[in-house]
Amino acid sequence: MKRIYIYASFLTFFMIGLTGCYKDVIYPDVAVDPDGPAQAVSYKTELMPLFNTSCAKAGCHVTGGHKPYLSSDVSYTQITNGGFINTLVPKKSTLYIMINGEMMEYIPSSKDRQKVYDWIRNGAPNN
Repeated sequence: MKRIYIYASFLTFFMIGLTGCYKDVIYPDVAVDPDGPAQAVSYKTELMPLFNTSCAKAGCHVTGGHKPYLSSDVSYTQITNGGFINTLVPKKSTLYIMINGEMMEYIPSSKDRQKVYDWIRNGAPNN
C-alpha cells in the first residue's frame, strides 16, 4: 500500500511538472513583399513623427548635427533637396540604404521601414 502512495505521489509531481513548463513563442513580423504595390503614406502624419522620435535626437539629426536634419520644420526639404532619395530607383536612395543598414537600430520595425520605402516609390510627396 505504501508503494502505491509513493508511485501516485511521483506521478502527481511528474504531471504537475509537465503542466508547469511553459515556452514563449515569439513569431516574427509577417513577411511583406517589399516590392508589392506601394501603399499610400503621409509624410506629415506618419514619417515626420517617426523621424522626430527615432532620428532627431540631441546630437544626431537635429539642426547643426548630422545631415539630413530631421527636425519637423526642415526635414522634408533636407531629405528631398539633399540628395537622400532617388524616386527613379528607390532602393538606391541613401535614406533607404541607411535605414536598412547602419541606422536600422533606430527604426527597428520593418513596417516603418516599408513605409519609408513606399513613400519614396510614390514619388516622395509632401503630404
